[in-house]
Amino acid sequence: MAGKPMTKTKKRGIASLGTLVVVAAVYVLMRVFIASGSLSAYVIGMINLCCINVIAAVSLNMVTGLMGQLVLGHAGFMLVGAYATSIFAKESGMALGASLPIGLVLAGVLAAVTGLLIGIPALRLRGDYLAIITLGFGKIIEVLARYFKGITNGAKGYSGFPTFNVNKQPDGLFSYVFLVAAFVIFFSYTFGTSRHGRAVLAIREDEIAAENSGINTTYYKLLTFTLSAFFAGVAGGFLAQYVSIIDPSKYDFNFSIEILMMVVLGGMGSITGSVISASVLTLLPELLRGFAQYRMLIYSVVLIIVMLFRPKGLLGRAEIQVIKPFEWLLRKFGKKPAASGKGGEGA
Repeated sequence: MAGKPMTKTKKRGIASLGTLVVVAAVYVLMRVFIASGSLSAYVIGMINLCCINVIAAVSLNMVTGLMGQLVLGHAGFMLVGAYATSIFAKESGMALGASLPIGLVLAGVLAAVTGLLIGIPALRLRGDYLAIITLGFGKIIEVLARYFKGITNGAKGYSGFPTFNVNKQPDGLFSYVFLVAAFVIFFSYTFGTSRHGRAVLAIREDEIAAENSGINTTYYKLLTFTLSAFFAGVAGGFLAQYVSIIDPSKYDFNFSIEILMMVVLGGMGSITGSVISASVLTLLPELLRGFAQYRMLIYSVVLIIVMLFRPKGLLGRAEIQVIKPFEWLLRKFGKKPAASGKGGEGA
């Protein structure tokens, strides 16, 4: 007799356990490679940059993919987080190992507050109008960073804050950025499958119908926008650590478009798609560096080809299911269900 079908709760438990095992195994393996010197400082830096872009892309995917609202000022929230983390690390006098976590939380909070202040007027609009107003607010943040020279050092760029030396401390930044990236992915997926996430998805499908069904659309739009800004601020704090200087001109409209491109290429609403596309679009320009003259041309052609043949992105709205191999292992090596004496029972 076949055993009873696996319940949805049990499937979620297996998926969560399987994901935790995979993440822990990857983290331990990377730490072993770094400690043994198998990876160069350049490779470690690229891994760190991939994780930073994953955080930025997944955070934007929450508001653009899950909620369906086009936002073009994501780089502005990253700039707020970059300044918050770096200024705190420089002025606190604490060791970097202690100041960095506090600075990242501070970066997220300040970016979230900024997102809340922007979201209150901006989220009353929809579609192209929302994109334009968020683009304008992102530009305002960049201009203010140039204006307050006493705090940000203006257009010269803010530097001199403590950072991890990738040659002396190769695993210093990696441990932070990898674990935070894993948490952001977990949080985004959990949020998307929760009761709040279903309300956000309803807004994406039809905001008027969702509002008529009793969903507080204003609350959920502000909540999602603020959470997205929080994680964008954290990504900005990590990016400042990675490049060791904050140039406000780098956090412009083009940078916001780069992050949006990662979300669109991976699939609007797909978290694993954002992870894959953020990693690919981070590594692809570096892999094409040998073709210096044609690097950006090849990069652009690849993007065009992908969008022509996969207009909904690499994964669309689907997710890569971790549960399948673990479910197979459980059935193969786990305890077999006892046969029932009642005829006709089982699935």
